[in-house]
Amino acid sequence: MKFVLYNAELGLERLPGLLTDRGVVDISDLVRKGHDPQRTMCNIIDDYETLRPRLAEAEAQGTAVPLKQVSLGPPLPRPGKMLNCIGNYWENRDRDPGPLNMFLKNPDAVIGPGDTIRLPNFDEPSSFMHEAELALVMKGPSKDVPAERWRDAVFGYTAAIDVTARGEGRYTWKKMSWLGKSFDTFAPLGPCIVTADEIENPNDLHVRFWNDGELRHDYSTSDMEHTVPELVAFSTKLMTINTGDVISCGTNHEGLGYLQDSETVRIHIEGIGEMTLGVVDPLKRRWERGVYMGKDSTNHAAIRQHKPELEGTLRCGQHGGGAG
Repeated sequence: MKFVLYNAELGLERLPGLLTDRGVVDISDLVRKGHDPQRTMCNIIDDYETLRPRLAEAEAQGTAVPLKQVSLGPPLPRPGKMLNCIGNYWENRDRDPGPLNMFLKNPDAVIGPGDTIRLPNFDEPSSFMHEAELALVMKGPSKDVPAERWRDAVFGYTAAIDVTARGEGRYTWKKMSWLGKSFDTFAPLGPCIVTADEIENPNDLHVRFWNDGELRHDYSTSDMEHTVPELVAFSTKLMTINTGDVISCGTNHEGLGYLQDSETVRIHIEGIGEMTLGVVDPLKRRWERGVYMGKDSTNHAAIRQHKPELEGTLRCGQHGGGAG
């Protein structure tokens, strides 16, 4: 199933719905309403197994509003925690595997489909870049979950754009990842939450990202350096992961590029869907268009696989790339 938060009229509180081939089916009468849309979605996650028969009936037979007649919001408007991976893909590099590492991103930075990424109104960061990522939507409380039981802690998946302010080389603003990645509007999520049963293998999904129609990110999650089960085990060892928390799996630096005023960006992840957003910069700054070919991007043939042979078997799918 694909869960969304939507409204049919501007100014109204977003309602929970199911995204189907026919459009959006309202499920407000079937679920526990929370004090805000975030809590309502968390209730759906917590109650999913009990609700599932009625939701399946609504998905098949419920009245659907055409998608073009509604406005979708972020499916998780204010996650309790957002954990983002750092350097989590092999990419086009001859190197040893990097350590698994994460940072916390500001949950207030979340926006959704059709919204606008607004670059900060001061000139200290040297540039702003996009990082297209698969994100895990978690259920909890989950603590010390072993890798072999990772599915116990994952409710589903969504698409994320980790917008980043960058300084010299690979350093983000102030040389601290969470600051340069936590400005308002720097965490687009959406368009929906796809339940885990709909995705056979989260480490075999094609991720693409366009800027004004130009393809930039183009990679497969099969090239993750640390796979989804490892991310779940690592994060739940660090802290208790609660329902509605988000773990973003990293991006492929081979497809990095700048974001600047008046651009339109689009992310698509196989099995999840796509969303489009605008970009506004009050200072109208300009950088070179296209794929960034500096220290973070060595080769835009990112669709290639770069994972090394392990135990005599090439561990890769048919696509390629990624990082954090």
